[in-house]
Amino acid sequence: MVKRLISATASEVRQMNREDMFEAIKASEGRVIVSENVCCSATATDSTTNAELAAAFGADMLLLNLFDCFNPVVIGLPGIGLSEAFDYWAHPEKNTRNPIAELKHLTGRLIGINLEPVAPNQATMGQKVEIGNGRKSTAATFQAAQKLGVDYICLTGNPGTGVTNEQITEAIRVGKENFQGLIIAGKMHSSGVDEPIMTPEAIHEFAKAGADILLLPAVGTVPGFDQEELKAAVKLAKRLGMLTMSAIGTSQESASPETIRQIALWNKMCGVDLQHIGDAGYSGVAPCENIYHLSVAIRGMKHTIQIMARSINR
Repeated sequence: MVKRLISATASEVRQMNREDMFEAIKASEGRVIVSENVCCSATATDSTTNAELAAAFGADMLLLNLFDCFNPVVIGLPGIGLSEAFDYWAHPEKNTRNPIAELKHLTGRLIGINLEPVAPNQATMGQKVEIGNGRKSTAATFQAAQKLGVDYICLTGNPGTGVTNEQITEAIRVGKENFQGLIIAGKMHSSGVDEPIMTPEAIHEFAKAGADILLLPAVGTVPGFDQEELKAAVKLAKRLGMLTMSAIGTSQESASPETIRQIALWNKMCGVDLQHIGDAGYSGVAPCENIYHLSVAIRGMKHTIQIMARSINR
């Protein structure tokens, strides 16, 4: 019997396959925290990764944003500062490191990455942001992520990249054929596309394509998406066999602790299984105190300090 994720030690987490991860999250009853953090910018401290900071303040799952599957670099790992990162980016043939394996060793957490299902020639509201091939959801990037040992992949879009729900559906299908970990799918905001962020039709299509976890905006983060709409989406997703994750991806991760606590409780009442907090804050990671306040709000001090204090050597 798999242990719930909020109680699992690092050695138990390392043994989990896709089915184990799914059950461990489900068994945690809405108390799992996912911290998204930028992995390729100057970090908030001099000698740690943003992922390590998030883990230290209570995150159970670490989601790397802007990660390039073809030239994987995580700034803050031993020997990887900005100058070394620039050297790798200029000379990818020099890069023989596996930052996913290194982060797993340093944090004892599940490590995931974002991949973006960018729609070809998609018009966007405002200026379109072009991204490299190593960040796009293709068979090759899924295969590279599998080789690196990524635990889960989040199919979503950064601002202005032109990601659509139709493209997310197709990316899920590609992912199921080329990747063995969990697949999270959905949008935290518009990604620059003038379409509903989530619809019942999209939820059905995501489930049919094989998504494990439906991503939805957290209540209070995008205009017009309220508790009733989130609750209905969560219930539909669960009937279709998916878990659900609410996401704070609109820079409100750097709002006041009171705001974070309010968002957290709203979304827990709606029944989500995971709560995501984004990367807008200190150099690509949410303010650490807000990760802590999110944790205390949805699972109390007991679980918060246990997760913060538990040694990765257990």
